[in-house]
Amino acid sequence: MHQELPRVPGRLALADGTIFSGYAFGAIGKQLVSRAEVVFNTAMCGYQESLTDPSYTGQILTQTFPLIGNTGVNPQDVESKKVQVAGFIIRELARLHSNYRATDTLHDYLAKSGVLGLHGIDTRALTKKLRTTGSMNGVLTDRTDLTDTQLVEMAQTAPSMAGQNLVPLVGCSSKQTWNETLGDWKPAATPTGVRKYKVLTLDCGAKANILRNLTERGCDVAVMPHNTPAKDILGMYDRGEIDGLFISNGPGDPAAVETTIATLREVISQPKTMPTFGICLGHQLLALAAGGKTYKLKFGHRGANQPILNTETGKVEITSQNHGFAVDPASIQPVGGVATHIHLNDQTLAGFRLRDKPVFSVQYHPEASPGPHDSSYLFDNFVAAMATGRADGPKIRR
Repeated sequence: MHQELPRVPGRLALADGTIFSGYAFGAIGKQLVSRAEVVFNTAMCGYQESLTDPSYTGQILTQTFPLIGNTGVNPQDVESKKVQVAGFIIRELARLHSNYRATDTLHDYLAKSGVLGLHGIDTRALTKKLRTTGSMNGVLTDRTDLTDTQLVEMAQTAPSMAGQNLVPLVGCSSKQTWNETLGDWKPAATPTGVRKYKVLTLDCGAKANILRNLTERGCDVAVMPHNTPAKDILGMYDRGEIDGLFISNGPGDPAAVETTIATLREVISQPKTMPTFGICLGHQLLALAAGGKTYKLKFGHRGANQPILNTETGKVEITSQNHGFAVDPASIQPVGGVATHIHLNDQTLAGFRLRDKPVFSVQYHPEASPGPHDSSYLFDNFVAAMATGRADGPKIRR
């Protein structure tokens, strides 16, 4: 069904004084003024998965693909229970969506979620600016009573992403059980587990597809708050209530999540260390717990075609990524870490393991959603680590 959109003026003001004027959509007419870091994603598909990814909390997301909304939205293609972005910027909003699974339009979806969007601007120019100067704060609004100067001042006084602990905004507050598998969307090569391994997930803003990949492989998944004390985790392991620990993705500055870092430091320092796997923020938190360092990237890695070299197999994986911080590779080796994956675009560290412990992590998203499945073997490695207790597990690549 063709949807006529209201021609409501909208603006994006950046902290450097740049103004982009277009048309607002989604939650228009609600006097919204969204102040957040402006970032971009280069994926050609999967906008609904990105909108609901908790790692985008505190960010205004720009899609570089020029036409967005053409497949509508549906209740299945979500990574959390709500839209997480602070705002959404696109070049052209499709007025006609075509997908047999669609139940709503992107415009109506954002309106119901209370999130403002902006379309009709030159997203190429915006992306080029962010690549050149780096991610910066911005203000997105459809209010006409605020001047450009006022919006720029608001952007300049918005809090920096560096130093922000946003995990409490997105993680669970009590223990939960996860049962959903990949279902009909399971890739053909994905093994289905027989024996149930019990996995404790520290929820820093976990994407649903990560948990689906774990349950698909025969894991009983318990999801617990990110600030679960180390003594509780170690007690569960000693009593045989869990076989492994997983640390999820999430938003914000990893160095600010001090409680979880302290917990992981105690967990991985045990003589008999439980098998431990981290993804994205979980990767950064494990590195910090081991004694490494993190830093903020200029404009981050966000997209579905990022090339990664697996240094232990010599093979290249095309990966899905969404992060604005990275682990300092020079800080890993002195604390017993081994670099296992390197980003081929800029040589940043994309994965590491501890030499003599069953602890490993990656900066990217092997669960994809959206993106390729080149790296799904990492979930198999985690299951193998729980089965054998080996430090590195089999170097599988499907």
